[in-house]
Amino acid sequence: MKLVYFAWVRERIGRPEETLDLPPDVATVADLVAWLKGRGEEYAYAFETDGVVRAAVDRVHAKPETALAGASEVAFFPPMTGG
Repeated sequence: MKLVYFAWVRERIGRPEETLDLPPDVATVADLVAWLKGRGEEYAYAFETDGVVRAAVDRVHAKPETALAGASEVAFFPPMTGG
């Protein structure tokens, strides 16, 4: 699965994107975040506060309980404000 990181999430992780094979028990966005946190301190730092980083699955905003089955891309980004 392709993972894409934006803004300070990208800065904390240290890369704009990566392609990973996810374990079979990673079924939702929340599962993916939990799994990523265990991949190293840069991921733990990026996702340190639950619920802050937003996700999009195949370019559609997603909630933590959104299933990943059949998805090809997950993007992570910080909350945005409009002006």
